[in-house]
Amino acid sequence: MHKLSLGIVSDELSPDFGEAARFAVEWGLSIVELRVLKTGRIPNVDKRELDEVLHIVKTNHLTVSALSPGIFKHSLSAAARLEHELTNDLPRTLDLARQFGAPIVIVFGFQREVNEPSDNLHRATDLLRRAAEMAESAGITLAVENEPGFWCDSGANTAQLIDAVGRPSLRANWDPCNGFGTSESPFPNGYESIKRFIANIHAKDTKKGATIECVPIGEGAIDWRGQLEAIVRDRVVNHVTIETHSLPLVEKSKRNVEILRSYLKEIESNQGIPL
Repeated sequence: MHKLSLGIVSDELSPDFGEAARFAVEWGLSIVELRVLKTGRIPNVDKRELDEVLHIVKTNHLTVSALSPGIFKHSLSAAARLEHELTNDLPRTLDLARQFGAPIVIVFGFQREVNEPSDNLHRATDLLRRAAEMAESAGITLAVENEPGFWCDSGANTAQLIDAVGRPSLRANWDPCNGFGTSESPFPNGYESIKRFIANIHAKDTKKGATIECVPIGEGAIDWRGQLEAIVRDRVVNHVTIETHSLPLVEKSKRNVEILRSYLKEIESNQGIPL
């Protein structure tokens, strides 16, 4: 029997972590992912704010599930920028992950340029392998998130790159919504391709082109009921992280919490899981 919990990316509520934490606690959420705070995006955040966030986390008995520094979003031709992220931003994020007790750092899979040759895959593989080795040394899992227009866009393409890297510390941050509009259906096809690598899952929905017109879950193109049913059945993760991406954030985030809980209640009842 496998119960699935819900978490949320804190800045989908507010970049003010104190405010975000108040909403999370009020809604019964104890899992948060850190991405953007008042003074910047992880890891480029003022130390005083980081200390304050850590205090709020401890005081409210929250769990920091992952950190998202937004690295490797450039094309492979931006070699100097990628090298800086690998040797500067990633190590600092790994240090923060240890401080917050976060087991996962989320990265991306390199924006793909028009007509970029397929043999550039080896450059992407090399960068991710080096990053995975650094994460492994730090005792952290690196989770590459699929993103439209990237080398890691669909479930199948993301799995291919993770396979090529061949390091146990490199897993996937599966975002079915980000897979919408690729050559595969995010669920079930994309999920089936990537599920053996999934370490973290983002939940949002869209009516048009991945992040172009995001809407509350259940109002868009993603089969979240089916996706959640498969996640519970396959026991791939213990929680799903809400990434609302539609305005107004607080109102739509609360709606996402409510609809996901209603789906999970139905799924758990159907699978004989005690509520």
